[in-house]
Amino acid sequence: MEVRAAAKYIRISPRKARLMMNQIRGKKAEEALNLLSFSPQKSAFLLKKLINSAVANASENAGLDVDNLYIKKLFADEGPTLRRFRPRAMGRATKIRKRTSHLTVVLDEIK
Repeated sequence: MEVRAAAKYIRISPRKARLMMNQIRGKKAEEALNLLSFSPQKSAFLLKKLINSAVANASENAGLDVDNLYIKKLFADEGPTLRRFRPRAMGRATKIRKRTSHLTVVLDEIK
Protein backbone atom coordinates (compact mmCIF):
# COMPACT_ATOMS: atom_id res chain seq x y z
CA MET A 1 0.00 0.00 0.00
CA GLU A 2 1.38 3.38 -1.02
CA VAL A 3 1.45 6.40 1.26
CA ARG A 4 2.11 9.92 0.04
CA ALA A 5 2.90 13.36 1.38
CA ALA A 6 3.11 16.63 -0.53
CA ALA A 7 4.46 20.09 0.20
CA LYS A 8 3.22 22.83 -2.10
CA TYR A 9 4.43 26.35 -2.89
CA ILE A 10 7.88 25.74 -1.36
CA ARG A 11 10.32 28.58 -2.03
CA ILE A 12 13.07 26.59 -3.69
CA SER A 13 13.63 26.01 -7.38
CA PRO A 14 12.66 22.54 -8.61
CA ARG A 15 16.12 22.01 -10.08
CA LYS A 16 17.83 22.49 -6.71
CA ALA A 17 15.34 20.18 -5.04
CA ARG A 18 15.87 17.47 -7.69
CA LEU A 19 19.62 17.43 -7.06
CA MET A 20 19.02 16.16 -3.52
CA MET A 21 16.10 13.94 -4.57
CA ASN A 22 18.30 11.99 -6.98
CA GLN A 23 20.55 10.96 -4.08
CA ILE A 24 17.80 9.44 -1.94
CA ARG A 25 15.37 7.99 -4.51
CA GLY A 26 14.82 4.25 -3.98
CA LYS A 27 16.48 4.13 -0.55
CA LYS A 28 14.89 3.00 2.71
CA ALA A 29 13.19 5.85 4.56
CA GLU A 30 15.50 5.59 7.57
CA GLU A 31 18.62 5.64 5.40
CA ALA A 32 17.32 8.64 3.44
CA LEU A 33 16.61 10.58 6.65
CA ASN A 34 20.18 9.91 7.85
CA LEU A 35 21.61 11.21 4.56
CA LEU A 36 19.44 14.33 4.70
CA SER A 37 20.37 15.05 8.32
CA PHE A 38 24.00 15.62 7.39
CA SER A 39 23.47 17.58 4.17
CA PRO A 40 23.83 21.38 4.41
CA GLN A 41 21.47 22.18 1.51
CA LYS A 42 18.12 23.88 2.07
CA SER A 43 16.41 21.18 0.05
CA ALA A 44 17.71 18.52 2.46
CA PHE A 45 15.90 20.17 5.37
CA LEU A 46 12.67 20.45 3.36
CA LEU A 47 12.83 16.84 2.12
CA LYS A 48 13.55 15.53 5.61
CA LYS A 49 10.44 17.27 6.88
CA LEU A 50 8.40 15.87 3.99
CA ILE A 51 9.62 12.28 4.48
CA ASN A 52 8.91 12.48 8.22
CA SER A 53 5.37 13.54 7.34
CA ALA A 54 4.95 10.61 4.94
CA VAL A 55 6.27 8.17 7.56
CA ALA A 56 3.79 9.56 10.08
CA ASN A 57 0.99 9.15 7.51
CA ALA A 58 2.07 5.54 6.96
CA SER A 59 2.04 4.60 10.63
CA GLU A 60 -1.08 6.51 11.69
CA ASN A 61 -3.41 6.29 8.69
CA ALA A 62 -2.31 3.11 6.89
CA GLY A 63 -0.93 1.14 9.85
CA LEU A 64 2.26 0.19 7.99
CA ASP A 65 5.49 -0.91 9.65
CA VAL A 66 7.82 2.12 9.71
CA ASP A 67 11.00 0.00 9.53
CA ASN A 68 10.03 -1.53 6.16
CA LEU A 69 9.28 1.69 4.26
CA TYR A 70 11.24 2.79 1.21
CA ILE A 71 10.96 5.77 -1.13
CA LYS A 72 9.06 4.54 -4.17
CA LYS A 73 8.55 7.87 -5.97
CA LEU A 74 9.99 11.29 -5.33
CA PHE A 75 9.48 14.28 -7.59
CA ALA A 76 9.47 18.08 -7.70
CA ASP A 77 7.01 19.87 -9.95
CA GLU A 78 7.25 23.54 -10.81
CA GLY A 79 4.98 25.89 -8.89
CA PRO A 80 4.13 29.51 -9.68
CA THR A 81 7.04 31.87 -10.22
CA LEU A 82 7.18 35.17 -8.34
CA ARG A 83 8.40 37.92 -10.66
CA ARG A 84 10.42 40.80 -9.23
CA PHE A 85 12.41 43.57 -10.89
CA ARG A 86 15.83 44.96 -10.06
CA PRO A 87 16.83 48.45 -11.18
CA ARG A 88 19.82 48.60 -13.52
CA ALA A 89 21.93 51.28 -15.13
CA MET A 90 20.48 53.92 -17.46
CA GLY A 91 16.88 53.50 -16.29
CA ARG A 92 16.57 49.84 -17.22
CA ALA A 93 15.25 46.95 -15.13
CA THR A 94 16.09 43.24 -14.97
CA LYS A 95 13.68 40.43 -14.16
CA ILE A 96 14.30 38.29 -11.08
CA ARG A 97 12.39 35.01 -11.08
CA LYS A 98 11.79 33.53 -7.64
CA ARG A 99 10.77 29.97 -8.37
CA THR A 100 8.56 27.73 -6.24
CA SER A 101 8.10 23.95 -6.13
CA HIS A 102 5.52 21.33 -5.34
CA LEU A 103 7.39 18.43 -3.68
CA THR A 104 5.83 14.96 -3.48
CA VAL A 105 7.07 11.73 -1.89
CA VAL A 106 5.45 8.29 -2.17
CA LEU A 107 6.47 5.59 0.30
CA ASP A 108 5.77 1.88 0.01
CA GLU A 109 6.43 -1.16 2.18
CA ILE A 110 9.15 -3.62 1.24
CA LYS A 111 7.47 -6.92 0.44
